[in-house]
Amino acid sequence: MRVSGPGDGTPILLIHGIARSLEDWNESQDLLAAAGHRVISTDLPGFGYSRKGRERPGLPAFGRAMAGLLDALGVTEPVHVMGNSLGGGVSMTLAVDHPDRVASVTLVNSVGFGSEVNISALPMTYGVLAQLPGLAGTFGPRAREAGANTIRDLFFDRSLATTDQFRHAGKLAKQKDFRATFLGTAATLGAPVVGVKAGWRRELLGRVAASGIPILVIWGDADKILPPHQVDAAKAALPAARFHVFADTGHMPQVERPAEFVAVAGAFVDEVQAARRTARG
Repeated sequence: MRVSGPGDGTPILLIHGIARSLEDWNESQDLLAAAGHRVISTDLPGFGYSRKGRERPGLPAFGRAMAGLLDALGVTEPVHVMGNSLGGGVSMTLAVDHPDRVASVTLVNSVGFGSEVNISALPMTYGVLAQLPGLAGTFGPRAREAGANTIRDLFFDRSLATTDQFRHAGKLAKQKDFRATFLGTAATLGAPVVGVKAGWRRELLGRVAASGIPILVIWGDADKILPPHQVDAAKAALPAARFHVFADTGHMPQVERPAEFVAVAGAFVDEVQAARRTARG
């Protein structure tokens, strides 16, 4: 967990995507904190460097974990949640299951708006095979290259797929609970081969639309993981939401364009917060 910014600042909770970690938010977190917000980022249970929770991994369990985190930190004021990819689904779940805890939601290339998802299972498959006796020499290099390609696909600007990115992803994949959490989460949401399941998407989006909570949807127009045409589905499902699409940007705008991302998302938070103060007054 990482907390930055003034203690009395507007609270913002940042949630990363599947198989990722809180480090995906580092630059954006610093910028949001510099703007006067109290910013919290954390690893979802079983991802990053965290241990898995007692519950089966999935949106409900992750949502409860985020509510528990806020309790542990003593955050009683409604937070502005920003979630990337899987983190978007967790953000929406937190908002509808704990409506008193959430002031707004910013969905960043979020899961939930279509069946298509390009999360390659090859790195994990090769990684498992490489651990079998006598197969490390054959499948170890394949696992590393497949993993590297997965990292490259996250960005429009492939220079961002640095050696440090590869090393960090490799360390995450070696954490004790990573494999079980990844497979368990994928099973609840829908596997890459069969697509993201429609049932939970319809139910969750219906609840979000009915909640009236302020929503900002941000996307990169060159996303290779969750294709950008899913923005059209988001507009249909959440007609009251606001939308911003970044040009020449991949799956993680908060990494690829941190200053521009914070300018858009931060302005949305400030506007919602001002409206809440006016309503209270």
